[in-house]
Amino acid sequence: GNPVKLTSHEYRLLSYLLHHQGKVISRTELTEHLYDQDFDRDSNTVEVFVGRLRKKIGADLIETIRGLGYRLGAAGDE
Repeated sequence: GNPVKLTSHEYRLLSYLLHHQGKVISRTELTEHLYDQDFDRDSNTVEVFVGRLRKKIGADLIETIRGLGYRLGAAGDE
């Protein structure tokens, strides 16, 4: 219930995950949403932003689906 300060990239990432809640979103799809076409796709910035979001909103809300991407769900959805 407390406000959370997010950077613009963190906000865009969280917003995208919220709009696709429950769906697995690939790292590539997230990178394409956050950056221009000429961005280095081998960069780990998506992982960094996911890590920061987990610290701010709770580690259990963003699930890593190994080899596929990330999924946003409510805490305790399992």
